[in-house]
Amino acid sequence: MRPAHIALAVGTAAVWGLNFVVIEVGLDHFPPLLFCALRFLAAAFPAVLLVGPPPVGWRWIVAVGLALGVAKFGLLFIGMHQGMPAGLASLVLQIQAVFTVLIAAAVLGERPGRTRLLGMAVAAAGIVVAAVDEGASGPVLGFALTIAAALCWGVSNVVTRRAAPPDALRFMVWVSLVPILPLLALSLLFEGWSADRAALASLDWGGAGAILYVAWGATVLGFGAWGFLLRTYDASAVAPFSLLVPVFGMSSAALLLDEHVSPLRWLAAALLVGGVALTTLTGVGARLRARRPAAAAATPAPGPAAPPAPGPAGTSVSRTPSTASRPSPRG
Repeated sequence: MRPAHIALAVGTAAVWGLNFVVIEVGLDHFPPLLFCALRFLAAAFPAVLLVGPPPVGWRWIVAVGLALGVAKFGLLFIGMHQGMPAGLASLVLQIQAVFTVLIAAAVLGERPGRTRLLGMAVAAAGIVVAAVDEGASGPVLGFALTIAAALCWGVSNVVTRRAAPPDALRFMVWVSLVPILPLLALSLLFEGWSADRAALASLDWGGAGAILYVAWGATVLGFGAWGFLLRTYDASAVAPFSLLVPVFGMSSAALLLDEHVSPLRWLAAALLVGGVALTTLTGVGARLRARRPAAAAATPAPGPAAPPAPGPAGTSVSRTPSTASRPSPRG
């Protein structure tokens, strides 16, 4: 990868890691479901008017919008509101890679190999260590809700894989349109009109900045940069940078929120990140190895070269990898 693109990949991971700290700031200004709704409202408008028509069918956009926007982010925001630390949330959410493999095996018939099974076991051990580190006095409900959010993220990953959107940014903008009304309705039902009205009436620069960061920084610009990298390079070159998200998340939470990171939590991070690496990157490597014999078989025998077949003017071969090889790192 070019140095500028390496910097872009690291910067995107840093934006996503810092996103957890910003969520914590936003939860000081808004009830969690209202904050989640405002996030997607700001991400969808006015972007939805500029990106063109949906890149896939509406059933896929609605399905991902409900699983990712309403379920995953709703549960995450509530879990953090219940006391789940920002740094720990950025780490625990990475178990979504294990859930993705399990759901894909059940729904799509994909069978994980031995290395992936080992990675899943290592990642699960990291979750156990993180739970032990929190102890009985920690936010048990918040921890459980974050695990549930990771499960919903796994569901959305599998649905996205089936949808196979050709443009990740445009897809995410349209997906952001779906959760707005359901989250607003849930906020009115469970958080109440008076709480929502008070939060909106007291909106200040801190609250507005948190909304804009999670909507445009982490969602629109983050996905735009990640989609560009995946269109430019093989997923095997891009995917490892997603493993930096919990590193940036835990580090920024320690620096900006004074969250204590114990040696046991660093051990949990090492296990979880290592397990996720085995779980996700093994499949990418296997697909790349499978392409080589096919490419070799397609190589013409020595002799006069045949002229290339004409194609539509201005077209080029796409380097966009299959969505099956794209782990979703964003928070």
